[in-house]
Amino acid sequence: MTRYVLMLVLFSAATAAAAAPFTAADMMKLKRLADPQVSPDGRWVLYGQTDVDLEANARDADLWIAPMAGGEPRRLTTHPKSDSRGRFSPDGRRIAFVSTREGGGQVYVMDLAGGEPRKVTSLPTEAGGVLWIDDKTVLVTSDVYPDCADAGCNKKKLEEAGKPSPARVYDRLLLRHWDTWEDGRRSHLFAVPVEGGAPRDLTPGDRDVPPFSLGGGDDYAVSPDGQEVCFTRNDDPEPAISTNAELYVVPVAGGAPRKIAGHPGYDGTPQYSPDGTRIAFRAQMRAGYESDRWRLMVYDRKAGSTRSLTDAFDRHVDAFAWSRDSKTLYFTAEDAGRSPVYAVAAAGGAVKQVLGGATFGDLQAAADGRTLVVTRATFTQPSEVYRVGTDGAGLAPVTTANDAFLAGFGLRPAESVTYTGAAGKSVQAWIVKPPDLDAARRYPLLVLIHGGPQGAWTDGWTYRWNAEVFASAGYVVFLPNPRGSTGFGQEFIDDINADWGGRVYEDIMKGTDHAESLPYVDKGRTTAAGASFGGYMVDWIAGHTDRYRGLVSHDGVFDLVSMYGATEELWFPEWEFKGPYWDNPEMYERWSPNRFVKSFKTPTLVIHGELDYRVPLDQGLGMFTALQRRGVPSKLLVFPDENHWVLKPANSVRWYREVIDWLDRWAKS
Repeated sequence: MTRYVLMLVLFSAATAAAAAPFTAADMMKLKRLADPQVSPDGRWVLYGQTDVDLEANARDADLWIAPMAGGEPRRLTTHPKSDSRGRFSPDGRRIAFVSTREGGGQVYVMDLAGGEPRKVTSLPTEAGGVLWIDDKTVLVTSDVYPDCADAGCNKKKLEEAGKPSPARVYDRLLLRHWDTWEDGRRSHLFAVPVEGGAPRDLTPGDRDVPPFSLGGGDDYAVSPDGQEVCFTRNDDPEPAISTNAELYVVPVAGGAPRKIAGHPGYDGTPQYSPDGTRIAFRAQMRAGYESDRWRLMVYDRKAGSTRSLTDAFDRHVDAFAWSRDSKTLYFTAEDAGRSPVYAVAAAGGAVKQVLGGATFGDLQAAADGRTLVVTRATFTQPSEVYRVGTDGAGLAPVTTANDAFLAGFGLRPAESVTYTGAAGKSVQAWIVKPPDLDAARRYPLLVLIHGGPQGAWTDGWTYRWNAEVFASAGYVVFLPNPRGSTGFGQEFIDDINADWGGRVYEDIMKGTDHAESLPYVDKGRTTAAGASFGGYMVDWIAGHTDRYRGLVSHDGVFDLVSMYGATEELWFPEWEFKGPYWDNPEMYERWSPNRFVKSFKTPTLVIHGELDYRVPLDQGLGMFTALQRRGVPSKLLVFPDENHWVLKPANSVRWYREVIDWLDRWAKS
């Protein structure tokens, strides 16, 4: 070992040893960057930045702009309310955005050169999702009453809602979604003149446009000439059991929509090519399966034909963008715990990787035809905006909002490992070590189980289950990607269907074996935690093994039958368990954790949000009641103002404190 290398190793070790522990309160000091947008001339990148005020238990979202070539960012909005979703006008001189500065969301426009924003919508049903149609018109979304023809009618109905009785009456599903009870309104797309004038409803009727998106991103787009809008709509009379959203186009001037894509699954996130000849979108081929492979499709507007560009690419296409010459599509896709950038010719051909090594997203292509803009994140770095050549060369930061703050913590990059899981299949996992790891010591192990179940732990940043916070609390953190995880091929994903407690459970047990064999892990002090499906798996673990010293179940599924009756997106359990429980009772009985309560022994912290309508509160209450009646040490933490996530800053810090205190009680005592 050379003297220089030896000095570098000693310096790195000393830095890690001297670094302060990274806590949830520290995490609240980070600047949260998102939604980068490249200016039409390619000189600027507009993005949103959210700052957290922990003492006030509030967030402040504003718009910032940074030079593409690098340089000091400039803050564009300063209002204490939320300013988000900034979009450049086609001429690049103005920015439209959504703001809550006067209460509900409305669209504002400001000059890039400076000056005060000007309000351009005053819809009583609020406005969001802004896009420019042309330099004089914007497209917005608003939740309106489908039988109302104007704003006055909507305003009157809003004022009358809940009078004289707040009782709700329903005669169909979905009756509530995510964290909100349905109130009879539907999302519609409106064309709004920027200089004043009545909004025009482009998608009237009793259907949501766009519907709740399965794949993220906008489910609507405007043609380059501003003459047409493409959008996604689900026409199924029973939306609670359907993922069959289809693609339509409608003239901006008004008229009847025309269907252009109708695959059995979801068709969404359309994008017109810059030359206006084609529309790219993502599609799923299996009806009712929200985790079917997302394929990248191209619709030829003149020929009326559609082709898939990624049939031979066994990964899910995520964010995508057209090249400026309309000849290439760039996209991101999860692969083995990261999200590289890929390219494929719009005319068809082999998929090629452009850029790897991290989790990339929010893809944009610049006007010069040579530059892409992405967000980049790892376990040790929250999302920052980067530029890179279309050939993958010259990756460079456009923003460095958090670099200086995080430098003082000595966070360790995650290490990727593989082990043999159920049926001899290889399983990938991440290991995050404490910043001050001493090779002569042994540390307690924390196994984190991701949700979904069709999701994954990727080399990216999260504020909900941040491995660096747990590692700084003194744990070796093990994050397996067992059966059902995305980024390892569709067969690996499908292996969890109708097998929730089978191969995935074995994968996690064998992963725990692997992690406990590491020389710096104290095998007798292992705990496990998870949320959503991860919470389900914790509940399942509680009834099938006592190898863990302590467990944490957040928003976990406890009773599959009662879950079916209370959740909202019924296509999910009907796919996973092959129908409703009355048609397939054996499947529900086989995989329901509540059937194994008599085997509960492990101390368990149960956490739930009262506004969680995806996995309703009764699931957490049922788990906690069973633990208490069985005499198992247990604790219940309920957030009255949270849904499936814990979003409020003070609640998030409280959540981490309660979880770490519980883990410490059983793993470190």
